[in-house]
Amino acid sequence: MRWWTYQKERFPIFQHGPLVAAFSSCAIAYSAMLTGEAPEWPSFVVAGVTCLLFFLQLRIADEFKDAEEDARYRPYRAVPRGLVSLRELGWVFVVSCIIQLVMALLYAPMLVIVLAIAWLYLALMSVEFFARDWLKARPITYLWTHMLIMPIVDFYATACHWLPQGEKPGIGLGYFLAASFCNGLVIELGRKLRQPSAEEEGVPTYSKLWGLKKASLVWLGCLIATCVFATLAAAIIQFTLPVLISLGLLILWAMVHVLRWQKTESKTFELVAGVWTLALYLTLGIVPLILR
Repeated sequence: MRWWTYQKERFPIFQHGPLVAAFSSCAIAYSAMLTGEAPEWPSFVVAGVTCLLFFLQLRIADEFKDAEEDARYRPYRAVPRGLVSLRELGWVFVVSCIIQLVMALLYAPMLVIVLAIAWLYLALMSVEFFARDWLKARPITYLWTHMLIMPIVDFYATACHWLPQGEKPGIGLGYFLAASFCNGLVIELGRKLRQPSAEEEGVPTYSKLWGLKKASLVWLGCLIATCVFATLAAAIIQFTLPVLISLGLLILWAMVHVLRWQKTESKTFELVAGVWTLALYLTLGIVPLILR
């Protein structure tokens, strides 16, 4: 029961699950359209489960990184209030790694190399690249270095298709990964934009750092950057117009909330980012593959 409570609070499976499924399925579908090789169903399973576990590992790594700050400023969270322990979470982390490794070995042993790269970057993130204080003093550098994990995980997901096939996806993969990186910024900024009344002591947010008006404009800029790279990626698979229209409409929706930033509720930015992410991965990979 306490683990069910933990997931509801810290890693809500019914919220993250559909987004991760869209994320990983899009990677497989986009790779298939780049290479012309139809995807096999096991590639979706391997990519989906592995990606979900990657994001769980990111959450667990944060629990360790933020343990001291959580105990001081956020005692209501699961670890400081004793719902679960760091030791228990450490074992969950280890088991998740074993599952990822076994799936890679059984499906395509060469995937272990890509998996090891993702693990290495995750490990460096977990120790703040051995420069915690330096990074904390430079929030923009902190942001982009940590968001690089998004295209790395996405690269693994695409590799679940093209690597076993012995194919090379080409330049389109670069545009796709760039869109994934920018979308990571959209998600990260979106969940850390708050009205002054919703700010908490000891909780770093971009609205506190830059002010909500400026931070929301930066967030909008990340949406536009994502749209640009997604459109370039869509052009490679000849699906430009649907991607441009769907993302363009969502940018207009986001602009409404940015322009009325003084009245926009804190959770609205996160909601828009979630809908945006789902639309991005549906239109860039899953829908065009189905239509073909």
